[in-house]
Amino acid sequence: MKNYFITATDTDAGKTHIGCAIVNKLVKQGKTVQVFKPISAGCELVDSKLINADAANLLAYSNCEQTIEQVNPIAFAEPIAPHIAAQNNGVAISLEEITQAHKKMCQANADVTITEGAGGWRLPLGNGKFLSEFVQQTDQQVILIVNIKLGCLNHAILTYEAIKRDGLVCVGWVANVQQEMPYLNENLNELFSYFSMPLLGVVGNEPKVESVTELLDLSTI
Repeated sequence: MKNYFITATDTDAGKTHIGCAIVNKLVKQGKTVQVFKPISAGCELVDSKLINADAANLLAYSNCEQTIEQVNPIAFAEPIAPHIAAQNNGVAISLEEITQAHKKMCQANADVTITEGAGGWRLPLGNGKFLSEFVQQTDQQVILIVNIKLGCLNHAILTYEAIKRDGLVCVGWVANVQQEMPYLNENLNELFSYFSMPLLGVVGNEPKVESVTELLDLSTI
């Protein structure tokens, strides 16, 4: 089984939208793909269950028998930083719980597991812990979504350096161009000069997952 963790340079960078397209692409290639969204904040109460839209969207494009609770074991209603939401609810986010849930999932007979993070690479869990430690403990390969905008070079390079310092392999990156960007090619070329992993695609402001799917090249991962 291949295990990939999708992170990004910041929040609202397109992790879920592009993550769904990656799942969709792999499914279309004949792979069995399961998904994992370990932590979410910003959920709607549906039939006594906290449902996160990002987790539900990932589940909709996957093709394994999973429940929403398996996909998203830790969910909070408030759309705020998860560790603050946990404090407000009088609970602690357990790194061990997340890691064990992922390991249990990986016992299933799937070809690929796609995990989507929350926020950026150094998402705090509280008590001095970070979500990046979960990625280390499960030894996942990383896909980096770069939110192409003014300031993205600093965000992208710092994130990439942190991933490498944590001893993990970044296997590809996606340039997500959600707004008009002057000197787009110059910015992309600057990132090419720093990144050793392949570009998996340049995504414009595409509202449909299926359209994004066609823009991705996953042949290298």
